[in-house]
Amino acid sequence: MAFAAGTALLAALVVGCSADSGADGSAADGKSGETTVAAAAPGKYRTLPEACGSVTASALKDLLPGTADLPEDQQKKVYAGTAAVTYNTERRVGCAWKSDTSTASHTLTIDFERVVSYDPAVSDDDRALEVYTKKETAAGLSPASSSASPDSADGDGAKDTDKPGSKSGGKDSGTEDSGTGSGPSSHALATSATASADPDSTATDEPDPDSSDTDGTDTDLRPRLLDGLGDSAFLNDRLTHSGSAAQHRTVSVVFRTSNVVVTIEYTEQPAVSTVVPDSGELQEKAQALARNLVEKFTE
Repeated sequence: MAFAAGTALLAALVVGCSADSGADGSAADGKSGETTVAAAAPGKYRTLPEACGSVTASALKDLLPGTADLPEDQQKKVYAGTAAVTYNTERRVGCAWKSDTSTASHTLTIDFERVVSYDPAVSDDDRALEVYTKKETAAGLSPASSSASPDSADGDGAKDTDKPGSKSGGKDSGTEDSGTGSGPSSHALATSATASADPDSTATDEPDPDSSDTDGTDTDLRPRLLDGLGDSAFLNDRLTHSGSAAQHRTVSVVFRTSNVVVTIEYTEQPAVSTVVPDSGELQEKAQALARNLVEKFTE
């Protein structure tokens, strides 16, 4: 009798367990109706290039004229650059170079930011697009615009304009070191190309009206979107006056490739205050460097 009772109890337990199993034998979900959302795809890039080694010696020689005439020990110091101080080199790196000659000083800064989204519903690429678009909008290239407002003094305080030819404006990405005003930026890597602290300083994003190509034809040197450079790119051009001091011209090229945003700033300050740095030359050199850097992400 005891054996029969035990057998009956075992059978009841087996039937009870079977009732709680799904048709495929897996345990039924106690929270019916809920669906699992697949995590967004991670970004293509998991690392960043070494910033100070990302620019070739020949490119630095072209971007920092006069350095090759310095004593060898000084040349090495200039070409070595100064690495930016960042808290996570897997997320952000940068470098700055500066040369001074009797005719002008030149400053070059580059900044690489690898954007990571901490929202499983938002991909790294989409978050990087937000970071890039915020920079584009800050440069005055707002929705339906192709050139920046003359009132735009720099990338962090530019006004939006409504001119044809751009992408939608950005929003705060909420990521570490994102945007134009947080974390170590290329502005902090070297002497600023603007003089916003000087009450006498003024700035304009409009290049010289008489700028032209070498063959004499007019060319568009205004702040604008660029084609064929990563997934999206733009160029900004700022001329700054600071009282009686020489004028600075800073050309910025910003591009995004997948989840990495790259910012280049190239500044010239002539030794003579009446000399205006040439937009065409600076823009050409900055864009050539940008094309070389974007190739590092396609190798």
